Amino acid sequence: MQEGKARSSDELFFHLVFMFQTAALQQMGKLINPLTKKAERNLDQAKFSIDILELLQEKTRGNLKEEESKYLENVLFELRMNYLEEQKKSEEPAKEEKKESESEEKKDEST
Repeated sequence: MQEGKARSSDELFFHLVFMFQTAALQQMGKLINPLTKKAERNLDQAKFSIDILELLQEKTRGNLKEEESKYLENVLFELRMNYLEEQKKSEEPAKEEKKESESEEKKDEST
């Protein structure tokens, strides 16, 4: 009976991490939201999901099996890289708009 409980808690841990991983990927617009059937971006919510996994990692440090620890570490790495990529995408249009407005200002000043 004890062995079955351990297996069950292992499965629950992997499922919990997977649940927040999937949520973060959906919130970054990397996965389709199954309810709306659309890719939706909310980087604040994605950051929150990543923060929860980081908290889980911090609070369980030293108490996880090697396989669980590596899985969580890899998931966090993947999510952080995807988050940075999406954050850069959000910053690019803002930079372009700034460049355009600066060039328009220079045109106005020269006339």
